[in-house]
Amino acid sequence: MKFGASTFIWVSPFSDDTLDLFQKAHDMGFDTLEICIESPETINIDSIVKASKETEIEVIICGAFGHDRDISSDDLAIREQGVEYIKACIDIANQVGSKLVSGPMYSATGKTNLLSPDEKAKQWDLAVENMKIVSEYASEKGIKLAIEPLNRFETDFINTVAQGLELIGRIDADNVGLLIDTFHMNIEEKNTGDAIRLAGDKVFNFHACANDRGTPGNDNINWAEVKNALSDIDYNDYMVIEAFNSGITEIAKAVSLWRELATTPDELASNGVRFLKAIF
Repeated sequence: MKFGASTFIWVSPFSDDTLDLFQKAHDMGFDTLEICIESPETINIDSIVKASKETEIEVIICGAFGHDRDISSDDLAIREQGVEYIKACIDIANQVGSKLVSGPMYSATGKTNLLSPDEKAKQWDLAVENMKIVSEYASEKGIKLAIEPLNRFETDFINTVAQGLELIGRIDADNVGLLIDTFHMNIEEKNTGDAIRLAGDKVFNFHACANDRGTPGNDNINWAEVKNALSDIDYNDYMVIEAFNSGITEIAKAVSLWRELATTPDELASNGVRFLKAIF
């Protein structure tokens, strides 16, 4: 496994001012830093490549999908803006050496509408249409896209692995797979292990997160079952801790984080990776 830390544990947005996270991740025993591209203009490719080489920390890229980047929006201008943003993430991934771009790129995080069947069908069609566009663009650059199902409180669209697989099937591109997350699966799946097995070789990225988004291991996740299921599908790639802190108020509000879940972000990350390495 390649053990990773999301930059969201500490900062938002990532920029040249937060390059120290590479050394911090290295010192804690991580192999990978998952950088979220909230604002492409804050990303300095040369600085990231330099820090990655110096610390021997691999970079993977994920996206941040607000309402102005919704590729399944009824508004054509917003859909086009979303497509261009995903393409920008793909370009950044290509330049920094990330082999994938992850995230709930099919819609806007926080969009929770009770749609009619016709409206839902249109949402699916628009997402598929635009995912085909970006998947082809990514394929030309050798980049994979990992679609993330989110829980019902964060999206009205793709909540489960089965729905994610249906979307992937309709996109029909070899470079499109899943990012699955134990936090979301704990809410939405009947059985986390079965969901992982269902995802199979379509798992391109994995978020190992506590049920409360705190420290992995200090939670109620059945990690033995997660380990067995990942072994059953021969998954041996990224295992990323994604967590947040209440000091980043905009993100905390978006993910409903109303209290601190560890004494410090450093404690959450260091204890979490220690636990995951002991298990996996």
